[in-house]
Amino acid sequence: MENSIIPINSYPSRRMNPTVVLEQSSSSRAFIEANTLAVSLAEIQHNHLIPVFVKDNEPLISQSDFIQTIVEAVSDTFQGEPILEPQIRVSHPIKGRIPEAKDKPASQLQDWERTLYYERMMFCVEIPTILDVIDGNTLTLLVGGVKAYNLDNLYNKKGAMEHFKIFIGFQNTVCTNLCVRTDGYFSNLKVTSLEQLRTGIYRVLDSYDQHQHLKQLQTLTDYSLTEQQFAQLLGRCRMYPYLPAEEKKQIPALSYGDTQLGAVCKDYYKDASFCRQEDGNINLWRFYNLFTGVNKSTYIDQFLDRSVNAFDFTNKVQQALSGGSTSWFLNG
Repeated sequence: MENSIIPINSYPSRRMNPTVVLEQSSSSRAFIEANTLAVSLAEIQHNHLIPVFVKDNEPLISQSDFIQTIVEAVSDTFQGEPILEPQIRVSHPIKGRIPEAKDKPASQLQDWERTLYYERMMFCVEIPTILDVIDGNTLTLLVGGVKAYNLDNLYNKKGAMEHFKIFIGFQNTVCTNLCVRTDGYFSNLKVTSLEQLRTGIYRVLDSYDQHQHLKQLQTLTDYSLTEQQFAQLLGRCRMYPYLPAEEKKQIPALSYGDTQLGAVCKDYYKDASFCRQEDGNINLWRFYNLFTGVNKSTYIDQFLDRSVNAFDFTNKVQQALSGGSTSWFLNG
């Protein structure tokens, strides 16, 4: 199939309630793992409670409304392109029961007597016909977001700020790793209404330059680390959290912990798609995918921040290899 990459900044006119036709889901493989559970939009709509502001018992913006608003914006922005069903992952269940079952032991509760919602939710909507190929890996465009009620002040009243995370980027279909960079990510959108949320979604879609993003990703294939460079870099990554505060301020941030760095080291040798070459070298595209791969073990509310950090970190390494700058992680 010929690549279909349309300029995102050349949007058609926007409709407030476009007709959305969803295709089948793109993949059974999870884009995030950690302690998450896959759910359908119908399950969220019909089986999950909607949290309320304690002071006036008014509902917050529901997770299902958030998903549907992004789906409508995607359908409007990419008119004529097929849109796959949202892939949704949830975590941190908040369980309850109806008043009539208040005295029952938990083991005796009937399904209709239980109440449930999930504190944290992340989802992706894929546009499979907008794609490119990098180093033999097909990347498709997707849009999504995070709603984590733990970031909201539920002890307030209606009109208080609610917090959302929104992103647009690419998914590597080989491994379902997400490729996100700063201009396609709104890390803390604060709104008081669904209309403000819709405006924020379009703002993210407007600001994202997919062509520049793909160009940067493609360029990663032109640079490689030797085994010695990889070992030094990974060792410094593990030293980074223990640096004195003043020294750390002078170094680009790295948000990956020791457990994830250990997984990067393991995958350098064993990952089926992104391991080292026979001579020990590894190009930066593979290196980047080692980081986005281990990021799947991150909790929902931190996942996107680490995704962006992986991209920024890899680009700093590329600049050091090209002689455009120095890197404490690589050169000391």
